[in-house]
Amino acid sequence: MPRFHANFLAMMKLARILVLSFLSAGLIAAPAFARVVRVEIISRSDITGTFGNAGTYERITGRVYFAFDPKNPENRRIVDLDLAPRNSRGEVEALGEFVMLRPKNPARSADLAVIDIVNRGGMTTFIFNVGRNGSASPQSQEFYGDALLMRRGVTIVALGWQWDVMFGDNWLNFGAPNVGSATERITGLARSDITVDSATYQIPLAHNLAPGSAYPVADESDPANSMTVRDDPISPRSVVPRSEWQFARLTEAGLLHNSAWVYMQKGFAPGKIYEVVYRAKDPVVVGTGLAAVRDMMSYLKYDPSAITHVRYGVGYGVSQTGRFIRHFLYQGFNTDETGRAAFDGFFVHTAGAGRGSFNHRFAQPSRDAQPYSTFFYPTDVFPFTSVRSRDPVTEKSAGLRDNLRGSAATKVFYVDGGYEYWGRAASLTHTTPDGKRDVGFLPTERRYVISSAQHSSPAAWPVPDNARIPATNAYRGDPLDQRLALRALMSALIDWVKDGKDPPASCYPTLSSGNLVRPVDQRFPVIPHLPVARKPLQPYRLDFGPRWSKGIIDLEPPKLGPPYPVFVSRVDSIGNDLGGIRSVELLAPLATYYPWQLRSGMRVANDRLVSFRGTFIPLPKTEAERASTGDSRPSIETLYANRSRFMLRVDSAITSLVGDRFLLPEDASVARSRMSDVWERYGLRP
Repeated sequence: MPRFHANFLAMMKLARILVLSFLSAGLIAAPAFARVVRVEIISRSDITGTFGNAGTYERITGRVYFAFDPKNPENRRIVDLDLAPRNSRGEVEALGEFVMLRPKNPARSADLAVIDIVNRGGMTTFIFNVGRNGSASPQSQEFYGDALLMRRGVTIVALGWQWDVMFGDNWLNFGAPNVGSATERITGLARSDITVDSATYQIPLAHNLAPGSAYPVADESDPANSMTVRDDPISPRSVVPRSEWQFARLTEAGLLHNSAWVYMQKGFAPGKIYEVVYRAKDPVVVGTGLAAVRDMMSYLKYDPSAITHVRYGVGYGVSQTGRFIRHFLYQGFNTDETGRAAFDGFFVHTAGAGRGSFNHRFAQPSRDAQPYSTFFYPTDVFPFTSVRSRDPVTEKSAGLRDNLRGSAATKVFYVDGGYEYWGRAASLTHTTPDGKRDVGFLPTERRYVISSAQHSSPAAWPVPDNARIPATNAYRGDPLDQRLALRALMSALIDWVKDGKDPPASCYPTLSSGNLVRPVDQRFPVIPHLPVARKPLQPYRLDFGPRWSKGIIDLEPPKLGPPYPVFVSRVDSIGNDLGGIRSVELLAPLATYYPWQLRSGMRVANDRLVSFRGTFIPLPKTEAERASTGDSRPSIETLYANRSRFMLRVDSAITSLVGDRFLLPEDASVARSRMSDVWERYGLRP
């Protein structure tokens, strides 16, 4: 057994009490050629009710045991795998927790599995369900709502792949091996930054608060350990004297030594960006998470003794795990140890231009790149486009999918919202690095943008009164119901993978159409007392040192090179995005749906963006209201005059979206009901 992350191993030892024998645990041994070497079934139960033609589903939880051969060419890209402890067969072991939802009757299966690449340990495919009750029992039909994928007979497998997530029933964990030992210590630089918006005396080194998720400090007296403070992401750093801070945490019992936290007696000043660089020890082989996702899919497709066998596999990732898929594709992980394609399709959701910290020494998978936090991690790094492009500054040429090899036929959907152009540099996925022209996609790829959508999922509807921004008619949170477009797109991807049915044509803003503009050139409507966004997330060319190509960082923080040009979607006279999939909320508008939100009310950086969230601003109801406030947007009175005319516009929009296959016919009534509700809350009467 390799030396795993200590807390996870302790949990595994306790859980192993449940495993009394091969029969009681449901232990399934895999043949020697399979890289999933065995599966432990911890629980198995039917879900109440039925799911369309698929009938009854069962929910299975358990653990998957992996073994990776460091000598296999497909594993050599896993950084530090060759340094990890090995079993008697010379393989490196890892294990992950999983949840499987599958038709109880195999004859009713769609013969297709969707791997839910869980985001920081949490399942994500519920975005495709409407009407679900998340507080219900996972053994009840109510928990899954209309269960779009399950009604199609799809097997859903949520798999833990990340070593540093929280423990508990709501998170799926992954045990990855450490490298180095007390006698052969491996050290390197690790970095933690935090934007302090309220007074505090301590900050965590980890991006999340999972116990033990920060790499341990090798030597607290090492001169490499430093703290700096600055006022802006690219402002000069000022060194905080080492005598003013320490690795400790203030608790009810007093100040305790804790190398996962940094304490400063005089406190951290609100409005400042603090950054800690330290020499860490005992790195984790983080890239085994990529290989585990690969091998789980290969196991389900190719191993005849698998717990469930399918012919086709689709991977779904959102935000962090959307970036995971882009990283997975770039580094060629879709080819398994025997040279076979693992996945037949991928749904890459709200990744923007990013990849991430998924396969380098001292990688922190939860780190990302946000508009005003987590700066300069290896997230937005060249190449950005699927097809090969050239960076005129570095003179490097590369493409995201240069490593196709045995997976050239794998279908990929890249799906973003309007937020990703502001907060995730999404324009870089389809423009040249100099920003001068459009770049297309491979024939096996499609690109879709859900216009004006905030990050990942809609804000709550109805919008709560306490979300209103003071002195404005605007609300924090963008409730545009992007789920309906996502459901249609996932259905189209499955049909493409399984039946060869061509999906809708790509739909996204481009330079050539005039629907991509520089943020400073954006022509927003005038909305009283509401400032507008001008500063998106700005990626820079980053230099992590001479060994970065080998997955080792020598420069923390990295050296900054010139910035990349970033563009955003042009807006219409109401302020809603153009150039992408315009949902019924935009085709029959009653409001402006900004996919971004400003840090208004914060002590500093009020002109910067809040991470992930949008803004909702109802239109003025009457011409008199519009004129009295100076709102440049058209009034509801002018657009529709009454509810009947509005609903005619809604019906026309729904017909158009269904015809374009951006709305499922079964969801037409949901879309219509939603817009009727918007009218009742914000429209004219009657």
